[in-house]
Amino acid sequence: MATTTAPLGAKKELLRDKSWARWTALGLLAFAMFCSYIFMDVLSPIKDLLQSSKGWDSTAFGTMQGSETFLNVFIFFLIFAGIILDKMGVRFTAILSGSVMLVGAIINWYALTDYFEGSSLQTWFNNNLNYIPGFDELGISPFYKGMPASAKLSAVGFMIFGCGVEMAGITASRGIVKWFKGREMALAMGSEMALARLGVATCMIFSPMFAEMGGKVDVSRSVAFGVVLLMIALIMFIVYFFMDKKLDAQTGEAEEKDDPFKISDLGKILSSLGFWLVALLCVLYYSAIFPFQKYAVNMLQCNIEFNALPADSFWLTDTVTYIQYVIMLVVAATAFFGNFAKAKGAKIMLFGASVAALIVYCWMGYEKQSAGAIFAVFPLLAVGITPILGKFVDHKGKAASMLVLGSLLLIACHLTFAFILPMFKGNAIGGVIVAYITILVLGASFSLVPASLWPSVPKLVDAKIIGSAYALIFWIQNIGLWLFPMLIGKVLTSTNTDIEAQVAAGTMTQEVASVSYNYTWALVMLASLGVAALLIGLYLKVVDKKKHLGLELPNVQDKTEVEESEVMAAEE
Repeated sequence: MATTTAPLGAKKELLRDKSWARWTALGLLAFAMFCSYIFMDVLSPIKDLLQSSKGWDSTAFGTMQGSETFLNVFIFFLIFAGIILDKMGVRFTAILSGSVMLVGAIINWYALTDYFEGSSLQTWFNNNLNYIPGFDELGISPFYKGMPASAKLSAVGFMIFGCGVEMAGITASRGIVKWFKGREMALAMGSEMALARLGVATCMIFSPMFAEMGGKVDVSRSVAFGVVLLMIALIMFIVYFFMDKKLDAQTGEAEEKDDPFKISDLGKILSSLGFWLVALLCVLYYSAIFPFQKYAVNMLQCNIEFNALPADSFWLTDTVTYIQYVIMLVVAATAFFGNFAKAKGAKIMLFGASVAALIVYCWMGYEKQSAGAIFAVFPLLAVGITPILGKFVDHKGKAASMLVLGSLLLIACHLTFAFILPMFKGNAIGGVIVAYITILVLGASFSLVPASLWPSVPKLVDAKIIGSAYALIFWIQNIGLWLFPMLIGKVLTSTNTDIEAQVAAGTMTQEVASVSYNYTWALVMLASLGVAALLIGLYLKVVDKKKHLGLELPNVQDKTEVEESEVMAAEE
């Protein structure tokens, strides 16, 4: 008996066994994703400026935004990314994804600069890519005849960026599994996504500021801001490279896998009913959120009557933007760390400070009369409740139930935007209050996904092919992320024909047209995705109970369970 317990007692403590080390690794991955999320939506809050300064109507904007996932879906790049991740490991794929994101972002930036205007490259894009054989017949071309040249080149850059950002997403998920498996994995994944989604708030606040800086509209400045942040993201991945390498040196694991990738590995994944239900939930849920983010600011501009402030108003200064961002960070930080305060008094104080700061932030957003500042509250409630949800799933389980709840909230929010918010169009204060509450609840529903869905994937597939499993889910998700930005744009165009006719006749300017759309049917379409997600979520609960997938079980195992699972694995 003594000979068997001695080796266990002398077991070497690994880097990931140290709390500070694994949370530092998480911080590096999360901050890199934070930067990538900023660039992903950097053009979303300035849709109106793109229409007025670059001539991008809703169809052009939607087609360009949907192009982000085109190569991932139709050239199957995400599947290859999963294979690369499984074969080459987290470190190599992290550096590769950061580099690809940066290259695509630079192209995107150039397309919107004055250097592109009047260039031979602009002439080429005007005369080409108007018809893509095969893709046009199928209705999936990322370009169309009459699409502005700047939108075409921007779409090319966004395609490349999309390859990198989705590769980074599966790499971050795989990295978190590597550092947190058997520990607080749901909390880690939820925290990573909470920080990443602060990137959405960041771009909503700063993108319009950079675009309108100095009183002259230049949308390329907003993209340049994103490019600089992606350079920082690449640095974060490089630092993570060395941390991960040290961990592998301790464990004796190699980044390159001994087993070559086999097509049969994908067969194992695709034959799992649980995997398919989780994947369908993912595509439906994310398709109702990410494409909406790209239009959300414009939707608020079209449904809330903002007052024009005097040119010398304090609320139009950059100082207000910086102050508001600092307050937003205070909201996020106090809400997040309030979850970890052990003393009841400290917890109450932190949560109280968070609520007070949130009220101040919302008041400033109203005074600023900015749709971007209003929608920036989207991730703030999520940041506060994500640790709660993550700890609950880690220790209590109920992941499938969380997905059902998220779907219900999603439906309610989109229907509120569609039918209730327009009722307050003449009431500026009432409209802003309805918008704030609905946006906060929508963000909270979104936090249910990373805390429950992503940690469930390792329960459905073997660890050896988890990279490919995440890649397949991301690929299926990307179909929706490609399709629905374009569909929203087409729905807006087809249900607002009077606006298009007035612009063509010269009786309405592009500036007025850009904030005059009726979003009702586009929002109803997104709500229907929530209904489909709800039905699948309920069916997933039935399948989980019948097949014992473990989705409703906690992630954190006690020592006895860990030892039993290790013995069973050794016997196998």
